[in-house]
Order: sequence, then C-alpha cells, then structure tokens
Amino acid sequence: MLALALPTDPIDVLLKAHGLRRTSAARTVLGWLLAHPDTSYTHAQLQNALAIEREEALDRVTLYRLMDRLTQVGLLLCRVDSQRVRRYQAMPASVHATPHFECQSCHRDSPLGAALMASDLEKAAQTAIETLRALGYQDMHFDLAVKGVCVDCASINPPATALGVAP
Repeated sequence: MLALALPTDPIDVLLKAHGLRRTSAARTVLGWLLAHPDTSYTHAQLQNALAIEREEALDRVTLYRLMDRLTQVGLLLCRVDSQRVRRYQAMPASVHATPHFECQSCHRDSPLGAALMASDLEKAAQTAIETLRALGYQDMHFDLAVKGVCVDCASINPPATALGVAP
C-alpha cells in the first residue's frame, strides 16, 4: 500500500535541519518570530505575546533557553539595543548581505541595501574581517546597524523643532 506524503511543516523542517527537537514550544516560538519578521522582541515582549496565543504560558527559563538555542544555530538574530536589552527576531536573509536600520521606537528592522551603497559597505566589511582574521580572530561576521527613528514613528511623534517649538 502506498503511503501518501503529507505536506511537511516548514517550521519542523527548519528545526530538524538545525539539529533541534521539534517541541511544541520550539514550533510556537519560531513560528511566531517567522510570522513577524520585521519586528524584534525582548524576552518579556515575546513571552507576553505568546501567552496571548497559547493556552498554557511558556516558562520564562524555558523560553530564554529556547531563544538561546535558536540563536546559536542561526535561526534567530539577537541584537543588543542602546539600553543593553537583548532583542530577538527571525534571522532575516538580508542581514548577512546588507546593512540594516533599527528603529529605536518600534524596533522594526529594515534592510538598507537599496538606500546605501551596499557594494562599498560589503567591501569595507570584507576588508575589516580579513584584517582581523590575519590577527587571529575567528568566526566573525560584520553587522552594520544604523539606529534612529523610522519614517512611520517620526510621523506619529514629530520632533518639537519641526512643530515650531524651540528646544
């Protein structure tokens, strides 16, 4: 008798390909972050968002360990913001190739390849990595982040000087 191949869950495929167990918690966390690719979340923000979606809350320590494992295998991107808070998001394909902009208000992460001379920045990054490698550094990647307030957030809260108010 022929067994019909059921469509494979892409989240299960990703977890398996990266050597991770396909637990309910892992599927939920990775699924949530993949469904919201332009937003980075703190541990607490992600725990709160998941608590709304799940019947059973995810333990704080379990979530932290899971996010750490997902980051170690390259499925999540972890950045430390200007207040030294870790923010996680699904690993965007563009992060390896182009610089990105992180909004300090909404924490959306946007690639800047089209806005900047990406080829010049990639050459500079490659030169920096080669120089450091020659000095003995290992396992490096170059991550150029421009931080500020995005156009959407700026239009909601324009600076006081734009409104004619003196600082």
